[in-house]
Amino acid sequence: MPQFSFSTTGVEVVNALAEHVQNKTGPSEGGIGAEIAISLAHAKPHLIILAGRTEDKIKPVIQKIREINTSVQLQFVQLDLSSQASVRRAASMISDSVEKIDIVINNAAIMACPWSKTEDGIESQFATNYLGHFLLTNLLLENTVRMEGARIINTTSTGGVGGEVGFDDVNFKDGETYVPVAAYAQSKVAMLLFSVALASRFDPQKVAAFSVHPGNIRTNLQVHIQDPAAFKSAVEWIIAKTGQFQREEFKTLQQGACTTLVAALDDEIIGKSLT
Repeated sequence: MPQFSFSTTGVEVVNALAEHVQNKTGPSEGGIGAEIAISLAHAKPHLIILAGRTEDKIKPVIQKIREINTSVQLQFVQLDLSSQASVRRAASMISDSVEKIDIVINNAAIMACPWSKTEDGIESQFATNYLGHFLLTNLLLENTVRMEGARIINTTSTGGVGGEVGFDDVNFKDGETYVPVAAYAQSKVAMLLFSVALASRFDPQKVAAFSVHPGNIRTNLQVHIQDPAAFKSAVEWIIAKTGQFQREEFKTLQQGACTTLVAALDDEIIGKSLT
């Protein structure tokens, strides 16, 4: 089994496990997801589906992939995870275009943003970070993922520590009791529970499910807690819930892609998602 560490990059993982990339297909999206897709291009995936809200933001990723490997087929699918209608359209488009998906990487997120509800009446972080991925994955499971050797990778976070899912009130009393970091934590705990449920329902040789924490990485995800007052408030909430706060050492985007790619490609971990 290849040995990976804190500083291992996504490209290093793909090069070490290149035989598991050949002829594979799967969706990926934005942020670290873009880095994951770029890393995969260093091997020989058959098709990479890139899902995102706007194609213009995906075009630079497509260009980088083509510079690395001109043989990779690329497909953009418009997807707004905060909209259940958009998720259903995207799932239908993906299912119509491919017979099989080998790897689903549920990576998109928003973090600690001001109170808002989606068009479906759901708190925006819970809707985007969890429900959108939950719906997309289940729709794809109906037609394209339930094949031998498929994997579902859900990105969670240590930002979920201290969080809980308000099963009777995911909307924080319609915003009255809303705490941005608490809502983020709720969405990440939900993703973790989703992974556990998937892993318990399927034979891992057919569909394996994993939760991954990519690490502490500077991306646009943190835009709402860059303000010192917002960061202080988030830290105070975490300490109140857990009794401590310790900031993790920063990783690069490439190092952050490593964890997801190990979960997506390494055969040694199959069957271990519940251990």
